[in-house]
Amino acid sequence: MEKLMNILTELKPDVDFETEKGLIDNAILDSFDIVQLIGQLQDTFDIEISPAEILPENFNSAEALWSMIQKLQ
Repeated sequence: MEKLMNILTELKPDVDFETEKGLIDNAILDSFDIVQLIGQLQDTFDIEISPAEILPENFNSAEALWSMIQKLQ
């Protein structure tokens, strides 16, 4: 989870990823951010994120992202 938080903080340093639950719903992350994030997650965690996993519920919070990462590992 620490690696994920570091990636998110590098991407958007001004966002509190500990508490934010609407990264997609509140347009905090845009499509360019998502593309960058997917690449970094795949490289860092050695996972393959398919288009089927690119859903708002998987990207709305750090917890949701971590859950998806664990499922794919």
